[in-house]
Amino acid sequence: MLGRTVSIAAAVGLGSRLSPLLGATGRRRFRIGACDWSIGKMCEPAAFELAREIGLDGVQVSLGTEKNGMHLRQAEVQKAYREAAKAAGLEVASLAIGEMNNIPYKSDPRTIEWVSDSIDVCRAMGCRVVLLAFFSHGDLKGDAAGTGEVVRRLKEVAPKAEKAGVVLGIESWLSAEEHEDIIQRVGSSAVQVYYDVANSEKMGYDIYSEIRRLGKQKLICEFHAKENGSLLGQGKIDFKKVRKAMDEIGFSGWVQIEGAVPKDGAILPSYQANLRFLRERLA
Repeated sequence: MLGRTVSIAAAVGLGSRLSPLLGATGRRRFRIGACDWSIGKMCEPAAFELAREIGLDGVQVSLGTEKNGMHLRQAEVQKAYREAAKAAGLEVASLAIGEMNNIPYKSDPRTIEWVSDSIDVCRAMGCRVVLLAFFSHGDLKGDAAGTGEVVRRLKEVAPKAEKAGVVLGIESWLSAEEHEDIIQRVGSSAVQVYYDVANSEKMGYDIYSEIRRLGKQKLICEFHAKENGSLLGQGKIDFKKVRKAMDEIGFSGWVQIEGAVPKDGAILPSYQANLRFLRERLA
């Protein structure tokens, strides 16, 4: 990151703690999972059994909702998820706080605790990335005051994330340059971009250039492979170009399938088709 005020020691330390995530011995360079909400199992340990049937490597798990009190913070819920993942032979790939689309990090004080606690949950679940969602009510596009508050809150929690070896991944409507600005202002290697190719395409950004721009600065923690209303490969994203960009930045790690179900399509066969498509391109 140009001008980023992160110490070399902190960056190296975080990188070493993330090494199991980014290419462990004996594992594929790319591991493919799916978001629990996209396979119809949000906040359900049963997501792992369905993911096993699909053939995935893991599941991106929701921290919870306002209604269930962000239930993955509870030890008994964590145990149920770990047992479900073990029984399926899969991993908890990463966490996500999608409820921040409705209850914004930029304005609601409850979210401060959610983000801080998610770092502890990551350690308990054996994963290293938390997706922080900034859409709908939480949208930062054109909101200078809201962005400033997000920067302030991230500055406060980033040292805890750094110490734990956890990355907080921003997913939003922002461009690569706007994401860079936030990360530079926070000044921590524990804050990165959760890159969703379909979001960027929808906003009219050059996704392949953005991947290179962010990735060469090591600012992408994970990817969402997504098409809105289509199977992967049948929409607007050129996944050959995505793979080429990934190769150029040396990315390895988790790619989560999100959405990518055609109208009236069933989840299981759609996700099996999506997985076959992605495996061919991320072999």
